[in-house]
Amino acid sequence: MSLPRIGVVIVTMGTRPRELDALLASVAKQDVAAERVVLVGNATSLDDVATDLLSMAGAVGAPDRTTPGAPRVTKVPLVENLGCPGGRNVGLERLCESGEVDVVVELDDDGLLIADDVFREVRRLFAQDPGLGIVGFRVADEQGRTERRWVPRLRAGDPMRGGPVTAFLGGGHAFSVPMLRQIGLWPGEFFFGHEETDLAWRALDGGWDIRYEPGLVLQHPRTSPARHAVYYRNTARNRVWLARRRLPAPLIPVYLGVWITLAMVRMRSLTGLKAWWGGFAEGVRTPAGERAPMRWRTVWRMTRLGRPPIL
Repeated sequence: MSLPRIGVVIVTMGTRPRELDALLASVAKQDVAAERVVLVGNATSLDDVATDLLSMAGAVGAPDRTTPGAPRVTKVPLVENLGCPGGRNVGLERLCESGEVDVVVELDDDGLLIADDVFREVRRLFAQDPGLGIVGFRVADEQGRTERRWVPRLRAGDPMRGGPVTAFLGGGHAFSVPMLRQIGLWPGEFFFGHEETDLAWRALDGGWDIRYEPGLVLQHPRTSPARHAVYYRNTARNRVWLARRRLPAPLIPVYLGVWITLAMVRMRSLTGLKAWWGGFAEGVRTPAGERAPMRWRTVWRMTRLGRPPIL
């Protein structure tokens, strides 16, 4: 049986050049080389991106590299900022259409692969399970700590407990290309916020598995997205869109009721409160996209996995 071929997508706005250089170097050091790396510039030219770090892969990789040679690098500068999911879709389309890869690893441009066997392990996981659609990495800060919000399950006390889950972190993960061809790509209109949930729910409804693998680590600085008012607006708007698109009708008011309550309990900012309700109203009054609710057996499957689609 042939082993899955790996591609990589990284989206950047060009505002983190040192972090991006470090990430590219960590990709180059993987002991299984990617077939191709696509760098997408959201409203940036990518002229200053040091892709020569990737051309050094053969020199800096471990001596027992399974796939020798540097990956081919494709730069895709975009005039417009398409947001995180929109930018990633550009890279995913390139790789899926090329026929060169079977698995795509997506990484935040301020993340870092601290081990050199991440791609090897990703390849092994997808090779042994044809039904695996998504592998979520563990995100940890520079001290190796994983915040509760970075653990893709309700019982988040032990970030080292892996296994099947219903969600994944957008900062570092791997997708099956056959899965993407079946269920589609990111919801680009979300711009940012809950795009992972939309894709995860579609994957589960399509019969694919999602697995959290804490041994696959993406180092990432601790920052709070709530520092921006637009975060509150997008969070609320996209939750409404998500419910309208993906939930069976009886669950829509339950889901929104739960999250209204949680948002109001957690809110600490008057500015954030106004932005949140503005986003909620926008989600109600504007088109949410094509409605394709999950099946009830998917609701039951998610419930058995510990997270019914109302939480």
